[in-house]
Amino acid sequence: MRGARRFVLARRDAGMSTAEYAVGTLAAAALAAVLHQVVTSGAVSGALQQLVERALNAAQ
Repeated sequence: MRGARRFVLARRDAGMSTAEYAVGTLAAAALAAVLHQVVTSGAVSGALQQLVERALNAAQ
């Protein structure tokens, strides 16, 4: 009986609850928004554009 009870107690905590999924989703969305702002900023956008241009010109 002891082993079965441990299995039931462990089974109850398996996986994430709906609230944990909601918090994880909000955190992922916030991180995506921050990354979008960083990548679309003038300095980073210019650096990325130069990097792509150098890579394309190196192939010629």
